[in-house]
Amino acid sequence: MKETERTVALLKKDDEKTIRDLYNEYRPGFLLFSNRYGLDKNQVLDIYQDAIIALCENAQKGHLDELTSSIKTYLFSIGKYMIFAQMRKKKRIDEFANIEDFEGQWVDYSEERENKDIQLLRKSLPKLGGKCQEILKLFYYKEYNLDEITQLMKYENKNVAKSQKSRCIKQLKDIISSIQNE
Repeated sequence: MKETERTVALLKKDDEKTIRDLYNEYRPGFLLFSNRYGLDKNQVLDIYQDAIIALCENAQKGHLDELTSSIKTYLFSIGKYMIFAQMRKKKRIDEFANIEDFEGQWVDYSEERENKDIQLLRKSLPKLGGKCQEILKLFYYKEYNLDEITQLMKYENKNVAKSQKSRCIKQLKDIISSIQNE
């Protein structure tokens, strides 16, 4: 079995060591690669984190079974498209901010809308796995930081906790989206 196939097989199994090793191996190169786009380091790190998560999810869905490039090339492609999406989003925000004499009315965030959002969240949270529920409750409700969560949940390091939190948020968003589309 080739090294790439072995790595993909481990990613399919959600092997934390493999994910951590890939994360650490390609991070410096990705940071260097992304310098040309002018985003700040925190934005780039968030994008890189999301790209790693997308890589893992794509492996688990079987999208990497017939991979014709290296894992690094595939990961950087994901990251590049995420960077472009971030830049497009920023451009739209900047263009909106430059509109002079904007006379719009801001719609208040009503209690009714807030109640619907809370009900949707209450309906969605139980559909998450136990670990996801726990990490999100620790982070958002109890306001623990990632270092505290790493220790409490016995993750190997802060990056693993951050990655897990991001995966859980994505799962929650997917659940909410499916509930809204029912």
